[in-house]
Amino acid sequence: MSANLTLDQLRSIKGQLDLVLLALETLVGIGSEAILDQAKVLQLNTLLSDRVNLWRLRQSSPLRKGQGRKKLDVDEARALVLITAQLAGQHRQTIHQAIIALEKATADGTPPHRVAILGDYLDRFSNTYAERMDSVEQPDTLEKLAFQLLIDLLFYSGGGGPQRLWQALLDRAE
Repeated sequence: MSANLTLDQLRSIKGQLDLVLLALETLVGIGSEAILDQAKVLQLNTLLSDRVNLWRLRQSSPLRKGQGRKKLDVDEARALVLITAQLAGQHRQTIHQAIIALEKATADGTPPHRVAILGDYLDRFSNTYAERMDSVEQPDTLEKLAFQLLIDLLFYSGGGGPQRLWQALLDRAE
């Protein structure tokens, strides 16, 4: 993972990484404790030591209300990428079930929000997004974002997940 990132790239990575974590949180119901526990397992607790530190990192997202309190550095971004991919891997079965439900709903012409796992995910994602993020998105736009992040999570939950997530963050930052 390159340490030669511009401030604009880091800013973009902060926002994208926060969205991926938001999708994971709202799909499987994890919170800050799960993130901090995973930091300990991966021996990254010097970078993510407590809830306040984690909150400050998450608040650094340019998409967040009241953002800008803490600057995210490359090591912190790397730690969050590793933690996110590891947590996605632990919840791969749920992610996969949601993807299968989305594919089936799309094939059947069923509105996704009428499928239990997808409707619950969309509700939690939309509510949490509205609560935390600075911008107001149209429901259709937010639904597309939620489902794109869900699909992305499947890729980050498998082998090479951290590398895939980091590469996606870098690609989107350019």
